[in-house]
Parts: sequence; C-alpha cells; structure tokens
Amino acid sequence: MKIIVCIKQVPDTTNVRINPETNTLIREGVVSIVNPFDMYAIELALQIRDRAGNGSTVTAISMGPGQAEAVLREAISMGADNGILLCDRAFAGADTWATSYALSKAIEHIGGVDLIVFGKQASDGDTAQVGPGVATHLDLPQITYVRKLVEITGKSITAERMLEDGNETIKSELPCVLTVVKEIGEPRLPSLRGKMAAKKAEITVWKAADIGCDPAKCGLNGSPTKVVKIFTPEARGDGEILTGEPEETVAALVDKLMPIIVGAAN
Repeated sequence: MKIIVCIKQVPDTTNVRINPETNTLIREGVVSIVNPFDMYAIELALQIRDRAGNGSTVTAISMGPGQAEAVLREAISMGADNGILLCDRAFAGADTWATSYALSKAIEHIGGVDLIVFGKQASDGDTAQVGPGVATHLDLPQITYVRKLVEITGKSITAERMLEDGNETIKSELPCVLTVVKEIGEPRLPSLRGKMAAKKAEITVWKAADIGCDPAKCGLNGSPTKVVKIFTPEARGDGEILTGEPEETVAALVDKLMPIIVGAAN
C-alpha cells in the first residue's frame, strides 16, 4: 500500500509576522514547528502501513521554503520512509486552493497512491480546506474528521468520523483522502534509529515544472482568495462583573441593558 501524508511547517504561534506588502505570513527565518494536527496524520499513516505490511510505504510531502525540510525529517524520524518538498517561488503566497492544486499534482506525479492523509487543519489558517481541496482536484472520495480507523483492506477503508452531535461510520473505496483529529491516537516519539535515519535522509525537492503545474494555478496567481487587509482589532472597554444573589444580578443586568436595547430600537 502506498500512503501519502501531507504535512505543513507552521510558525510558532508566539512568533508570527506578516509581510505588509503581500499580507501573507513571513516564514523564512521564523522559528517553526510541525503543524500539531499533522502529527496525528503521521501517526495514522504509520499505523496503517504497519498493519498493511507487504512493502507498504509512507511518504511525507510538504510545500514551503527550504527550511520546511525540517518537518519532513521529523516525519522520517517517527517512521516515514521518505520525504518530498515542493519548493519553488512559484508556490509563494498560495491560498488553500492553490496549495491543494500543487499537492495534487505532486501526488499525481508519484502515481499509484492508495491513501492520502492530512491533519484536519493547520494552526496558522484553521480553514480545514486543503485536504478536501486535494480530494476535489484528484476526484477522490474523502472522509474528514476521522477519529478512529475501523477497517482497511486492499480495496476499501472504513473509518469513524467526528460530528458536532455524535459520530458517523463511513466506508469508502480506495484510493481515498482522510483528514484526522487528535482522537485518532497519540503520536509516537521518534526512536534513536529514526533520528539517525532522518539525519541521513535525502529529501527530494520538486519545483512546479517538475510536477507539471500550470503557472497560472500556482501561488498568488492561482489563488482566488486574497488578503486585502490585516489589522489588530481595537481593544474593548473594561468589562464589569455583577455579583450577588441571582435575582439581584439579573435585575442589575436588565437595568444596564435596557437603555442600550431601547437606543438600538430607536
């Protein structure tokens, strides 16, 4: 079984900077980490590979600047077999649609893929759109918010997905795209052997032309969404905490709200 896990390098949430000209995140030279949800995607991909056996492989793919090699090496240290980095100025400034297009072209270029796994969302965007976007570009079925793997065979996969009001079990033919949540299982720690393998691993680097990308569909040019303005919201005024017995606090709250409500109605 050939498994792809798509991972992302994201800025440390305490060190986020914005390019004022492009309104995009500055990633070069910024302390970065593996997107936390992608750690769970790596774990599921490794679980499935180990269960399938028979020469099954896990390939980690990431798109970003040269420093994004670090997240691929971390995936290899956990047990992934190899890593591929999509690194080209043509990819710069991509929104979720352009990102999913580039990833889908890389997956097509690899060929013969049975399963593609994503974390449910990235901590720097929180859109949860790239996994479904890849499924759309490749015209593949998808199971999102997977919390439990029920069964996988050479032809199908059954998984339990999380809903707002419960869980749902879905069976899909392979190949298929999954996005996973943290309930899938705690990510394993890298072994000493894994760390050594990651240090020595040769990361494959592909540019847009290497995987047959249309330049008009990459990066900012291929992004239908644009960030027009980024600003810090104005600070809110001081709040007030009402204390006392329930009847007293309710009456006090009504007294404070009524002038606002009446004013808005007029």
